[in-house]
Amino acid sequence: MSWKLNCFIRTTKQLQACPYVLSPFSRTAVKSFTLGNNGHKNTVRNNNLRQLLFYSPPFCLQSSIRGFSQDVPSINTEREDPNEQKTASALFDDDGPIPAPVTVKDPQHASDFLTSAREDSSAIEENDERSASRQFFDELRKCTSPCDVLDLVARFPVSEKYVSNSLATMWMLTKKLSEDQKRYEKRLMFEHPQFSQVCQSVMNEAKFMWRDDLAYSFLAVVRLGIPQSTRLVQTLLRVCQERLNEFDDRCLSIVATTLQGMEKNKNVDALQIGLQLVVEQRIPKISNMFMLQTMMKCIGKDAPLTLKKKLESKALSQMHQFTLPNAQHMFGVLAEMNHRSLPILEACSNKIIENIQGIPFWPLLNVLRSCRDLHYRNSALYYTISDYAATAFYMWDIKQVVLFLLAFENLSFRPVHLMDKFAEKVMSRPESLNMRDTVSVLKSYSLLNHTPKGQKDRFLEALNSALKTYLSRISNADLLRAVYSFCIFGYLPQPALDQLLQDEILHDLVTSDGQNVEQNERMLHAINVCLELDGNSLTKRAALPTDKLPSPALDFLDVQEVLLTLLGDGSLFRENVQLANGYNLDFEILMDANRSVVMPNTDPDQLGDNSNIQRIALLCAPVSAFCVDSRHPRGRLAMKMRHLRLLGYRVILIHYQEFQKLKKEEAHEFLKGEIFSAETSSPSN
Repeated sequence: MSWKLNCFIRTTKQLQACPYVLSPFSRTAVKSFTLGNNGHKNTVRNNNLRQLLFYSPPFCLQSSIRGFSQDVPSINTEREDPNEQKTASALFDDDGPIPAPVTVKDPQHASDFLTSAREDSSAIEENDERSASRQFFDELRKCTSPCDVLDLVARFPVSEKYVSNSLATMWMLTKKLSEDQKRYEKRLMFEHPQFSQVCQSVMNEAKFMWRDDLAYSFLAVVRLGIPQSTRLVQTLLRVCQERLNEFDDRCLSIVATTLQGMEKNKNVDALQIGLQLVVEQRIPKISNMFMLQTMMKCIGKDAPLTLKKKLESKALSQMHQFTLPNAQHMFGVLAEMNHRSLPILEACSNKIIENIQGIPFWPLLNVLRSCRDLHYRNSALYYTISDYAATAFYMWDIKQVVLFLLAFENLSFRPVHLMDKFAEKVMSRPESLNMRDTVSVLKSYSLLNHTPKGQKDRFLEALNSALKTYLSRISNADLLRAVYSFCIFGYLPQPALDQLLQDEILHDLVTSDGQNVEQNERMLHAINVCLELDGNSLTKRAALPTDKLPSPALDFLDVQEVLLTLLGDGSLFRENVQLANGYNLDFEILMDANRSVVMPNTDPDQLGDNSNIQRIALLCAPVSAFCVDSRHPRGRLAMKMRHLRLLGYRVILIHYQEFQKLKKEEAHEFLKGEIFSAETSSPSN
């Protein structure tokens, strides 16, 4: 079917949907069509109107007195009956004078008379239609569930505008429900007799909907969970592809957002490629930064790099237009298109740093989350946001602070001031934490290896007190995560441990079909090691052996080369040493008690408990093992260092990325100072 014919059918249906229109081209219809549903002019719709006028049959373009005379009283000068005159007067003007007799032999007078009749009748029916529409939308706002919406739709005639708004309302009503509530409401919705009729109406009217209605219907249908393989979803995909050139920037953004949550197939891929082509064509015409950001979001993560570069260049050329909201939004836009543009990110970061006091909570949180997605590290930005969060701490609720802590932990950044303030609140009111918050706080503090200075035991006791409240209803996965977080600190929460080490819980954690089985085994292995080294003889052990899941061995040839130069003999150190409990040492050196002589490295079993020999463990840690912009070890590395000390090792921690930047002489002096130093490294907090 040709595009012009589609426009004609769609417009005809729009006019037929308005019962108050007596003529196909009354002033009301033309105005509605020209201005559109949103009240603004639309070039595409004006073109459609011209096409409709072009294809309209002749009888639609001329008025027929005979046709209209069948619907109004006949008025004849030969019969000047006062009753008939009163009847005619009542039809047009109840309060005005009786019009002069009009004869049908006078075309001009007849035309004026019939035009007045038609306009007044149209106004009456138009008011009725507006009243019904107002009633529908008033009642739609009062609906509290998808079934309420479907009950309402059943009481009104089917209209594409009604259907589109009904679907959007049904989606919004389910959006904020819990998962259990969503499943229940969706089941009732799918079983409702009106739901299939709504879906059928959308499928039938998709080609004739206005672009906004089509885009929002597509979004709502997908978000409501209607299977992607259904004819309804596939029809909407194809229609959106056919009418892609009609969509404005907002509609393109809605369609792009909908596609992000869909599985890949031919129709989805075709629509995604079409979106990218439309965006590329419109780049030169974009002059507004918000519209540019909308276009950037439309193209998706899989867009060609050349298209991403074009959009990046366009954004850089308009940097002088950047406002603070633009800078905040740009982080999310770049994350949506999976493009790490350092020049844009730096400019936006500076804008945020300069205006941090005027940014609300959620935009700041989204900036941090986007930094994680983009693998973008900016210490100045992190410090500025964390300091502001610490000052705004008392204006936020606990949930908001916890979300910030999790965002910083995902970035490997330790906001000391914020974490100390929040720890004070936890210690004073541990009951204020719910179950989810307790697990999240444990995770963020343990993985960032932070406790308030001088109050570690009090802080951990407060968290243990909060956790005990929820042991009766905590999930196995959350229980494992909480106990593991405690063990990173070397703290053993006995009630939670006793519950975790039950055979049925351990069996569920290591045999479930989920994707986290391997991660669960690693956490259980770490808990085993903690029970062995941090616990006592009465502490129960887990079911997994401690020698399971050894750490991977890596080669550090540059460190090995410096050690050969420093010690002069390769037999004076060992590399990639695997311990019985699963820990791996990058290098091991044996020295006398005075740390002046390096001894030949032999089998550890032959050394026994010789107090005259000191073992040195060299750990080459990657940058990910440290908090951002510091040498503060994160939780897993800190736990390993603590356990190695308990095993009798002196630990030398090498920040491997920094070590690689050293010259040979500097590297030699660094290792010499660390190995032969008389100072003993102290455990990190």
